[in-house]
Amino acid sequence: MSLSENLTLLADYNAAMNQRMYEAAAQLPEEELLADRRAFFGSILGTLNHLVVGDTLWLQRFSHHPANFAALAPMRDMPAPTALSQMQFYELGHWHPHRMELDAIINAWVREVREEHLAHVLEYTNTKGVVARKRMSSLVLHFFNHQTHHRGQVTTMLSQAGIAFGVTDLLAGIPDE
Repeated sequence: MSLSENLTLLADYNAAMNQRMYEAAAQLPEEELLADRRAFFGSILGTLNHLVVGDTLWLQRFSHHPANFAALAPMRDMPAPTALSQMQFYELGHWHPHRMELDAIINAWVREVREEHLAHVLEYTNTKGVVARKRMSSLVLHFFNHQTHHRGQVTTMLSQAGIAFGVTDLLAGIPDE
């Protein structure tokens, strides 16, 4: 698979897993979604929120790449979260459309990314004010790995709440050759 095909695979996997995760979460009452499950971001909604915050921050950082990715234009005008746990919405019904919008932006963006874009060293400032300069290729890998990591936490919390999530392996989305 080419780099472009791999990024597309990751973006498609991301969107499909997010859709399934929101459908699963919608089966629970609000008190179950907000229950402290001793996860890093507390609850199912707290972790879903962190995923939205993280994706928003990274997409905004990526939008400052010299390639000026057209798909990331909406991110330039979106208010930046100031903390990794800053609540974006307070009801699952508001998160889901926003999540779908982010996933559409991600899917369009990866189709613009070329090998030469990934060699760029991106300078950004994190939410604590620390400046970093890192290779774009490593940041994109982190971006997708971060999503998978926290979705794994959400699927565990959903399971603890009695919701069977099923297979989450990327392998299921890799086409046969």
